[in-house]
Amino acid sequence: MVIFSPDHYNGFFYRTMPPFCLGTAAQGVGDYGTHSGPLDVPADIADDCARAVLEAGIDLAVSASMDVDHGTVQPLQKLFGAATARPVIPIFINSVATPLGPLRRVRALGTAVGTFLAGVSKRVLLVGSGGLSHDPPVPTLATAPPAALDRIVHGVPMTPEQREARQTAVMEAAQAFAHGESPLQPLNPEWDAAFLDLLDTNRLAEVDGWSNEWVEQQGGHSAHEIRTWIAAFAGLAAHGRYRIVQRFYRAAPELIAGFAIRTAVLDV
Repeated sequence: MVIFSPDHYNGFFYRTMPPFCLGTAAQGVGDYGTHSGPLDVPADIADDCARAVLEAGIDLAVSASMDVDHGTVQPLQKLFGAATARPVIPIFINSVATPLGPLRRVRALGTAVGTFLAGVSKRVLLVGSGGLSHDPPVPTLATAPPAALDRIVHGVPMTPEQREARQTAVMEAAQAFAHGESPLQPLNPEWDAAFLDLLDTNRLAEVDGWSNEWVEQQGGHSAHEIRTWIAAFAGLAAHGRYRIVQRFYRAAPELIAGFAIRTAVLDV
């Protein structure tokens, strides 16, 4: 599996925030009850992938000890029952910490990865993990209190008690949001549907014209997580046209997110 996923200031911080990073070794941090510990990363294939992507002109960072959170680990557990059930190459895409690069570069990343995978003599599953429209309470450089600022800039580790308190605060915010008692930006099912239709109909190149400001206006600050979807579909599209074989969508205010699943296969 190759998984494109965001991070929520658990593995990547403002002290060095790459737009993209490939892990040649990785471990889950265990947030929200997910797997804590090493993942099964095939280092030889991951190294070759990194070289190929760099040769394709994509400025990709590499980590030999990547910390990944629920954005990476939860899909592995839901799909296969355990985070280590399949070999996985994790590719981080910054979707939270501004400034962000243009979406066309995300698509180019996915295309480069997909082109590399054409030469790998294995069955490969590409996964994009991230929400659609959503605007959860994520700290920013401009708004974070001192303790949160230390974490998002310097990566100061959280104690188990601090992590639990953070997760509880997010879940309480979700409950308030679901009951209409929150100042957070509302979900935008219409925008979600338009994005999904773009994917469904092989029109991925259209995202090249989308500005980050427009995405945020339409979908909220964390709607930038659609970058993981764009990269995954670009990787598949590098092999030709695809078709969707599974569709699911639900606006899920109790999760502060537009939630969707798309399963696509090559149209051969």
